[in-house]
Amino acid sequence: MGNEQKGRRDFMGMALGACAAVGGVGALYAAKRTWDPLPSVKAAGFTTIDLSGAKPNELIVEKWRGKPIFVLKKTADMEANDRDVVIGTDRFHVSIGLCTHLGCIPAYKNDTKTFFCACHGGVFDVSGVNEPGLPPPSPLEIPPFKIAGTKLILGEEGPEYKQMLAAGISV
Repeated sequence: MGNEQKGRRDFMGMALGACAAVGGVGALYAAKRTWDPLPSVKAAGFTTIDLSGAKPNELIVEKWRGKPIFVLKKTADMEANDRDVVIGTDRFHVSIGLCTHLGCIPAYKNDTKTFFCACHGGVFDVSGVNEPGLPPPSPLEIPPFKIAGTKLILGEEGPEYKQMLAAGISV
């Protein structure tokens, strides 16, 4: 009777151990799922902008991660800048449309080809560089981007953006 009792105890111990192991794995899986971002959050991380229909000197405003993104196709008479995003033969200004002074949204003025922040008089040129002596402390920020043909993918770091980072143009 002792061996039979011991056999039952061994079986009960192994069964309990197996259930605990399965429960532990399930708990770890559930915990990992709660740490992963929701699909809606993942989808909000990337925004694709087709620039094939962009018109020169006409501002396109898109939304990326809740922030306005300025995209401006430069005309031939606009000065080239290292901050420009080049797609084919076209040059584009791409930036997060928030003033680096207090986070206001600057307006683009077609006639003067500048971005003007009315809150404190901040002015940025057509490449997003701040005018000296005015409140904004730095140029408009360039979001991470990748070029795919005539499309600009915001939120992904492509080789062009990495070159800007290495050159100290974007932070």
